[in-house]
Amino acid sequence: MANFDKQYADLCEKIIEYGVRYKNYTGVDALKIFGPVLRFDLEKEFPLSTIKSIDWKNAILEMLWVYQAQSNDVRWLQERGIHSWDKWAASADGDFVIPGKVSKLLGKEFAHTVGTAYGWIIKKYRHTQRLIETLEKDPLSRQMLMSLWQDDYLKSATREVRVCNILWNVTGGRLNSIVTLRSSDISWLPFTVAQFATLSAMIAHVTGCRPGQMIVVISDAHVYVDQVDGIKKMIASYKEKGPTPAPKLWLNPDIKDFFAFDNSKELKDIKFEGGI
Repeated sequence: MANFDKQYADLCEKIIEYGVRYKNYTGVDALKIFGPVLRFDLEKEFPLSTIKSIDWKNAILEMLWVYQAQSNDVRWLQERGIHSWDKWAASADGDFVIPGKVSKLLGKEFAHTVGTAYGWIIKKYRHTQRLIETLEKDPLSRQMLMSLWQDDYLKSATREVRVCNILWNVTGGRLNSIVTLRSSDISWLPFTVAQFATLSAMIAHVTGCRPGQMIVVISDAHVYVDQVDGIKKMIASYKEKGPTPAPKLWLNPDIKDFFAFDNSKELKDIKFEGGI
C-alpha cells in the first residue's frame, strides 16, 4: 500500500480532531498542531500521494527552478506554464506590493523575481554544487546542510521560505535527508513531499548512492477551516476504496549530471509509472 497515503490521512485526522484554532494573516482561521514528523524509505517506496491529486510535473519543475536552475526569476516558471508564483514576483521596476500587507522596493535588478530567496540563496551559497561535491569526495561528512533561511536577506525577499533547511547524511551507502518546514498548509503537503523526494532521488542517482530515508519535520502544521469538509471527504473515500500501490519514480539512467536533467515542460528524464 502507499505508505504516504496512510501517514497523510492520519495527520489530517489528527489536526482536525486535536488542532488549536487560531487567526492568521489569510483572514481564514486554521487548526494547527506543532511538530508532526513523517518518515519515508525512498528505496522501498516513492511518497507520491494517490488520494490527494497534485500536478507532479509542476511540483518537480518548481523544485528544479530552485535547486537546478537556481533561479529567483518567476518568468522561468511562467515559460513552463506555472503561475502559482506570479503574485510573489516584483514588478518590472522592482517593486513588490501585496495590498494592505507588504510593500517593498527591491530595485530594478530584482524585476520579475522573488528577490533574495529560494534559488537566489541556493546559487549564492552553491548549495547544490557543494552537496554533490561533498557526496563524491567525503560522503561520510556530517556537515552537509542546505540552509535557505538566511537572516541577512529576508528583508529583500518577497516571501519567507517554508522549507528552511535540508540536512543530508550517508549511512550504509544510502542517502538520507531531514527536511524542515517552518509551516505547512496540509493541503499542499503532498506537493512538497513529492518535490523533496524527487530531489533526494536525483541527488542519490548522480552520486552513486542508494535512496535512503527522508524525514519531514513540520513546525506549524495546519488545516484551514474552510478545507475541513473536503479533507474529511478525501479521507472517507480513501478508507472506502482501500490502499493503492504507490507510483514508481523513473529517472533516465543515462543522465549522470544533476544539471543535465531535462527541465523543460515535458520533463523528459523524469516520469512516474503506475498508481497515478
